[in-house]
Amino acid sequence: MLADSTAYSGFAVDDTAAAAAFYRDTLGLTVEPVPGMEEHGLLALRLPGGAQVLVYPKPDFTPAAYTVLNFAVEDIDEAVDGLAARGVAFLRYPGFDQDGKGIARARGGGPSIAWFTDPAGNILSVLQEP
Repeated sequence: MLADSTAYSGFAVDDTAAAAAFYRDTLGLTVEPVPGMEEHGLLALRLPGGAQVLVYPKPDFTPAAYTVLNFAVEDIDEAVDGLAARGVAFLRYPGFDQDGKGIARARGGGPSIAWFTDPAGNILSVLQEP
């Protein structure tokens, strides 16, 4: 029934202008207003590979308590260093063995991963597959 449909995900933020600046200027993504929805503040994040994510304002916004976007990278150290140079702070979680950069290194076949937040507090990550 939906096999031929186009799907995309979305998440809320409390300030779309701050979100647009972060995703565009800090992460280097293409950020565009959704045509016909400019007055409502809807944004489209254009991801590498052609995917799109909808970012929308929500007045009673609460940040997601889970990772809303994962960015697969070839070199996690390079990605973390580059983001840190742009002012991104990496999260630390109890129970995860994270190095000085905040990277939880791959163990047992999983990816190496480092988490950070957008200006609204939504959790994002960079990860490198083993």
